[in-house]
Amino acid sequence: MRILVVFESMFGATEEIAEAIGKGLAGAAPVEVVNVDKAPRDLTGVDLLVVGGPTHVHAMSRAATRKSAAEQSEQPTHSQTGVREWLDSLESVPAGLPAATFDTRLEKPRVLTGAASLGEAKRLRRRGCRLVRPAESFFVETSPADAGPKPGEVERAEAWGAALGRSLS
Repeated sequence: MRILVVFESMFGATEEIAEAIGKGLAGAAPVEVVNVDKAPRDLTGVDLLVVGGPTHVHAMSRAATRKSAAEQSEQPTHSQTGVREWLDSLESVPAGLPAATFDTRLEKPRVLTGAASLGEAKRLRRRGCRLVRPAESFFVETSPADAGPKPGEVERAEAWGAALGRSLS
């Protein structure tokens, strides 16, 4: 079994969550956690796809929102492109590929913040994937922009990954 976790991360919080999800999934099968910049476009041979990115302006990032986010910090960004662009560029997606989505966002009601994971899920369904769990959000600190996940979120992400892995059995 091959599990692929693809993430987009501006300042490292989403990457940290993705790594924790991968750690949780590792009990089910070998896991590859990949920055969207280096993610494959051919998903042949992938048995579970997990996709995640930051929530920008109620949805998945766009070039303009990534540029705006980058201007909020002096640190270099971890991803140059976005999950949106990667999903739209996929060349081969096995029919019925099991998939799950996650995002990072502010800890406020979803109606106020939106959630990138919902758009990710919609795009994956359009590509013929079968979502095996509801989209999940993990919360990040708000100040400074590169503060990272809120306390307890990395552990929650690992537990979510482990539950996802158990659901595959």
